Amino acid sequence: MKNLSLIGFLFITGLSAVAQDIPSDYQEVLKILGKRGDFKDNVLKVGIPRSDVTVIIDGIATPTPFGFGGWLAMTKGNGGADVMMGDLVLLEDEVNPAMSALLDSGLEVTALHNHFFFESPRMFYMHVHGHGNAASLAKMAKPALDLIGKKSPQHQSSVSGGTSKVSAGQLDTAGIAKLVGHEGEQTGPVYKITIGRPDIDLRESGAVINARMGLNTWAAFFGTDANAEIAGDVAMLPHEVTPVLKALRANGLSVVAIHNHMTGGDPAVYFLHYWGTGPAEKLANGFKAALNETGKGHHEMDHAGAR
Repeated sequence: MKNLSLIGFLFITGLSAVAQDIPSDYQEVLKILGKRGDFKDNVLKVGIPRSDVTVIIDGIATPTPFGFGGWLAMTKGNGGADVMMGDLVLLEDEVNPAMSALLDSGLEVTALHNHFFFESPRMFYMHVHGHGNAASLAKMAKPALDLIGKKSPQHQSSVSGGTSKVSAGQLDTAGIAKLVGHEGEQTGPVYKITIGRPDIDLRESGAVINARMGLNTWAAFFGTDANAEIAGDVAMLPHEVTPVLKALRANGLSVVAIHNHMTGGDPAVYFLHYWGTGPAEKLANGFKAALNETGKGHHEMDHAGAR
């Protein structure tokens, strides 16, 4: 009986060692965010579940814990500074406002992707990264967190012209090419500019990965000068990701995805898809602003490199 009591005591004390008391600086983080969290393995974990959204996946009403529990986590790094990482679960209309809030606060957005097919409403996952003082990181994250769950009754575009229908028409392609600094090709009603990254010596199993192999940045235009649509992809080195994101968002273009194309490439190259509507000149200027943040002007055009 005594042995059982001793075992029980050891079991309880073992549990208490796992569930650590939350340090005062992390208690301040929870207070700033207005969220609950726990502290285990020297990590503060803050839950941001999307219990406000009922998600139907291929006809199945799916509970929040199945895959819609966003989070932020902090732990101590070198010199006592904190490293923060997280994954925010966002509705389609929340993605770019939350991204802008994070970037404006000085945090990094390192990925944007989906976890499911056939879900309604569509859900996106945005990875967040930052380092510094714990309370400061919390204050930097809070503006984005405050946007979560503030659903609008209908889709609202962040760029002018987004609520009107874009239809095929005449584009001043020479003007677009002049603004961007690169010529494109016309395929039916679509004008597409494709730009390689010859400044990046990317190889896979000894093979040179060039623009024709997918190492390129591109922009496709459709519509009229007054009311056009743009979509494209930007190839970036790691240090270019945040400047490109800021340039696109500052010009009203929506970021749709951030991902990689290769698992063994050296150096690492990231790609992001963007989209927007509005006057063609405005869209071209937005694309040019992002382009200016990559390669520092060492691009060369490769018409055949379109993917």
